[in-house]
Amino acid sequence: MKYFLDENFLLKTKTAQLLYHDYAKDLPIIDYHNHLSPKEIAENKQFKNLTEIWLKGDHYKWRAMRANGISEALITGNTSDKEKFEAWASTVPFTMRNPLYHWTHLELQRYFDIDELLNEKSASRIYEICSESLQTPAFSVQNLLSKMKVEVLCTTDDPCDDLAYHKAIKASDFNTKVLPTFRPDNAISIEKESYIDYIKQLESTAKIVINSFNDLLLVLNKRLDYFHKHGCRLADHGLAFIPKASCIENELNQIFSKRLNNETLTSTEIKSYQVGLLIALAKMYHKKDWTMQLHLGAIRNNNDLLKEEIGADVGCDSIGDYEQAEGLSYFLNTISSQNYLPKTILYNLNPRDNEVFATMAGNFTSNGGINKVQYGAAWWFLDQKDGMEKQLNTLSNMGLLSRFVGMLTDSRSFLSFPRHEYFRRILCNLLGDDIENGELPNDIEFIGKMVEDICYYNAKNYFNFAS
Repeated sequence: MKYFLDENFLLKTKTAQLLYHDYAKDLPIIDYHNHLSPKEIAENKQFKNLTEIWLKGDHYKWRAMRANGISEALITGNTSDKEKFEAWASTVPFTMRNPLYHWTHLELQRYFDIDELLNEKSASRIYEICSESLQTPAFSVQNLLSKMKVEVLCTTDDPCDDLAYHKAIKASDFNTKVLPTFRPDNAISIEKESYIDYIKQLESTAKIVINSFNDLLLVLNKRLDYFHKHGCRLADHGLAFIPKASCIENELNQIFSKRLNNETLTSTEIKSYQVGLLIALAKMYHKKDWTMQLHLGAIRNNNDLLKEEIGADVGCDSIGDYEQAEGLSYFLNTISSQNYLPKTILYNLNPRDNEVFATMAGNFTSNGGINKVQYGAAWWFLDQKDGMEKQLNTLSNMGLLSRFVGMLTDSRSFLSFPRHEYFRRILCNLLGDDIENGELPNDIEFIGKMVEDICYYNAKNYFNFAS
């Protein structure tokens, strides 16, 4: 009988164990997409207790607690940190077969050397042990990242950000490279009530008046230059879908002017603006040799009562069923035809779109280096064993798994980095099964190198981070 979370966790065969322990386990981490706070890294924050570092802002855990009947007061309310932790601990046994169960115990093991299962009985003891550890220098934010061998970490940042904390980190003696990622969603969301206020914020940041769409492009390009100067090499877009829409320059200026004058835009005008701005931004990314990430498919803030009570992004987002293929094809083909398609990573949230995204990536791999357009890692609700296996199998069937840039955390928690280990074990198990089933040759030297590439070297070569 195998034991829960032993050294060969998820590794069913001797070959899988060999691949993981000899080739994957000790590689550094390049976490090229997450939502960690550069401020907390720069200040080398010391968290007060396990709730603060583990539960605050973690909508995965919040959803599970709500499903388990925990009152909102013990999730996001004014109850004490220890009470919230005990409520989470009482939920953990009921998360079996949810990835939260694996992640929770991996994190307790890897960071705190705790092998005990978390539940109501162990909650108080584990809380006190971990909270005491968190007060020591070894558990500061920077030391937590170093412990996990994080070599590069890319945060997610609005174009208006002054990147002061990134500058401070670079000027320090911290060895992990912490780089910004350009996330201009607020500039694209012309339909939102907050849009004009955001344009004013951009004006203030760039010290340029924005009276036209062309002015907006000038400001965004200026901000992009600023981000590039401070090490940014990736952009990211979180959109429901990319519409198929015409985007003539004169019309874009008219649409933008209408919005500045608080006139109501039609659905067609909104879509034309979004696509037009995306195309213009893609051209900027291409000129800088950046990577463009497209996270597509979420339907967000579904629960109005919860949103009104607590706010946005609190755990009531879900998978959307948007049509993705035609608009994505139109967008990628438009920029490719004009020879300014940047390196691009496509992430889908709806699993029905796995093959759509994987085959779409394969349409645009020519004349641009190795696997220029990538089918990205399993994202958000798909970021679990079944979802990772399906993503890896789809990529294997439709493209080149050996050229994949690998995993990321997409996390807001400094304890989330064992997710890279989770991915590496799943990858090695898949390949180990194939070898032992006779579906792949027993060429450990070549397949071991393939594992190393997927886990680390492909990303290192693909992104070409500034030294």
